[in-house]
Amino acid sequence: MGMTKGEVELELERMRVATCIVGSGPAAHTAAIYTARAELKPTLFEGWMTNGISPGGQLTTTTDVENFPGFPQGIMGMELTEKWKEQSLRFGTRIFTETVLRLDLSVKPFRLYTDTKQVDADSVIIATGAVAKRLDFPGAGEGEDGLWNKGISACAVCDGAAPIFRNRALAVIGGGDSAMEEANFLSKYGSKVYIIHRRDVFRASKIMQKRALDNPKIEVIWNTDVLKAFGNERGLLSGLNLRNTVTGEVSVLEVSGLFFAIGHEPATKFLEGQVELDSDGYIVTKPGTTQTSIPGVFAAGDVQDKKWRQAITAAGTAEHFLQEREV
Repeated sequence: MGMTKGEVELELERMRVATCIVGSGPAAHTAAIYTARAELKPTLFEGWMTNGISPGGQLTTTTDVENFPGFPQGIMGMELTEKWKEQSLRFGTRIFTETVLRLDLSVKPFRLYTDTKQVDADSVIIATGAVAKRLDFPGAGEGEDGLWNKGISACAVCDGAAPIFRNRALAVIGGGDSAMEEANFLSKYGSKVYIIHRRDVFRASKIMQKRALDNPKIEVIWNTDVLKAFGNERGLLSGLNLRNTVTGEVSVLEVSGLFFAIGHEPATKFLEGQVELDSDGYIVTKPGTTQTSIPGVFAAGDVQDKKWRQAITAAGTAEHFLQEREV
């Protein structure tokens, strides 16, 4: 016979902590650094391949990071995330490479569960981030034949000013406000920007559509899917195979950059609706704070920020926790 839920929990290692942080990106480590320096003895669960991403968050999937202060020559994404971890450890944060699978926020202290532990925490900081949605077609992946980070990205603001994209033809996939915004941003650097959309109408707001359609450097390719991305002899993106969804016609588009702008998915499913979420699944916080709908539970970074989604802004939100904890 299988064990009951209660019997399974009896076998878990029990931990009692003051502050438990769930996440591994800039918001999580900023929260860890501030709480550790305030002698709140934080414990951080960075997860293991949570949502298919290594501890450190989305920056572990990028190469050069050139827009984070303090690194005038740029820094590799993985190296930057390791520095955050080193700094958290320096001030006494306990870090476990385990994934928080579920929480019980109906009890005090709050309870968090991993495969091996039950953690009882006075305060919880959720900083699990959001993952950029990506399309899966030949050439778009990270493997040996993939061109991810070799001309394909999911963040124009992060990567669009890189030398490999300057004065080159670029493409954006999407039809919402993010796609319009990213296309306009890329037009500052690229010689031409194509918006590839699978339908014959955008879902973006009228004002964002107008800005994109009025931009002389932007051209829309309607009713089109990307079949494949291919590279050049240097292993960088050089073009796309396209298919018209109405006629079935296949064509080639030569571009040096491709940016997915099809939305983000916040990492909130494990919360099982215990805190208030908006219609897109982001945690709702009280305006100007990191406080969630449950006193003692806080949210920082991209998991509650659907607008900026930048490492530096994620770090900034986490700092508010100390002030709010004392209110």
